[in-house]
Amino acid sequence: MAGSTRRGATLGWALLGDGGRCLSSCGVLAVRTPKQCPPAPGPTLSQQARPFLHLAAPLLGNKRMEYSEARVVGYSMKQMYNVVASVESYQLFVPWCNSSRVLSHRKGLMRAELEVGFSPLVERYISEISLKPHQIRAVCSDGRMFNHLETLWQFGPGRPGQPDTCTLDFSVSFEFKSILHSRLATLFFDEVVKQMVTAFEAQAKKLFGPQAEVLPRQRLQAARCG
Repeated sequence: MAGSTRRGATLGWALLGDGGRCLSSCGVLAVRTPKQCPPAPGPTLSQQARPFLHLAAPLLGNKRMEYSEARVVGYSMKQMYNVVASVESYQLFVPWCNSSRVLSHRKGLMRAELEVGFSPLVERYISEISLKPHQIRAVCSDGRMFNHLETLWQFGPGRPGQPDTCTLDFSVSFEFKSILHSRLATLFFDEVVKQMVTAFEAQAKKLFGPQAEVLPRQRLQAARCG
């Protein structure tokens, strides 16, 4: 062995982001490139924990997401309007809706208490609902899970010469308040938002029977970004 002992080189350290996928503001999955912190000698456990918490907040920050869809269905404008306006029935068919209770209702305005989610993440909030001819808008207030939640339904004529059809236009924008809840964005989007029009269409079938045939069957548009 040589007379002098070679000392091992000091091991540098790097803190990586989660390197996973995240939802962009328009709902598109994007790959995030991990970032490295400059090397520092002799890191302790607390030194590693602080940068992780510091980086996690901006990287997983809340993003507002939007979705819109329009389709021609075989029910009249009045029939679909009545289905959407029957807020007290939402608990029976709307995805993730555990309860729905109308608190007050006067001409053109409604206040309702809705409970959505699944245990242990359950949110109860007040929905301020504006009912106008051919349009219903609902805005979340007093919510703990959502920083923003707004839905808009618009009802227009369907196929020419088919009064028992209508064009159903649905749009929603939402934003979770906390990092924990924002991680549910993909699940909420796939299981609730994208299934919303289909759920109301199915409820119309229960109330009014099979829908009239739409010739040709038409789904106008569906988009994840507003």
